[in-house]
Amino acid sequence: MNTQHIAMPPATPNTDDVGKLVLRVAIGLLVLLHGIFKITHGVGFIGGMLDKAGLPGFLAYGVYIGEVVAPLMMLLGVGARAGAAIVVANMLVALGLVHMGDLFVITKQGGWALELQGLYLFGALAVALLGAGRYSVMQPSRVN
Repeated sequence: MNTQHIAMPPATPNTDDVGKLVLRVAIGLLVLLHGIFKITHGVGFIGGMLDKAGLPGFLAYGVYIGEVVAPLMMLLGVGARAGAAIVVANMLVALGLVHMGDLFVITKQGGWALELQGLYLFGALAVALLGAGRYSVMQPSRVN
């Protein structure tokens, strides 16, 4: 059977840019929802986790940068690479503080216990590497 007839057409600059848009909007929006929750409910519980880890509780306010400002940067495509890098750092802190016990856990359904956190982390890493693409408020550049 000749598979050339069923293969997908090659990517074009337009499809690449649409793919970048879908990725950064999906990751940005999903992380932003966590930030909105923290705006409405506060970050006291994060401060408690930081205190327990021997870190200053005021660092909890940094979550507003990682889960509100940075996702908005991704959504709008304004400094999307930097915003995505901040989300990556935020996710690494969250993994270190909250989720280390589940790092090597496979659920009874066969999935990684941290698959959602992994998708946020690696999706943001992809945006940091790929940039925002053409469909953004800011024109594509090294920072976007």
